[in-house]
Amino acid sequence: MKAWVSSALIAMMLLGTGAVAQAKSLSRIIAEMGLSPADFEVLNAASNSLLTTGTPRVGQERSWVNDQTGSKGTIRVRDIRNNCVHLQHFIQPEGTDKTREIRTRRCKDASGNWILTP
Repeated sequence: MKAWVSSALIAMMLLGTGAVAQAKSLSRIIAEMGLSPADFEVLNAASNSLLTTGTPRVGQERSWVNDQTGSKGTIRVRDIRNNCVHLQHFIQPEGTDKTREIRTRRCKDASGNWILTP
């Protein structure tokens, strides 16, 4: 349950739709981004890996590819302020040449976990 809630919050944050996104299912939110649920899991794993392998620094990047679907992307640390990292996601869903840019922010909590925040 915790993983599903976490994924739902990340999806809402990626879309930047706030309260409107709360009424949508996670599968619908991900589909509107042009990603499959499996693509979203690969993107989320790459984001986590970027933040948990040493201290993040501005300009640092991590690429991801879902070999099963062909969707791909790059995550870049855009800014670091206080205890928060601002990420830029460049996403290219399978079947399209168009790259979408989405921004998120994760802040470190008292336990050292990176939490997606508005």
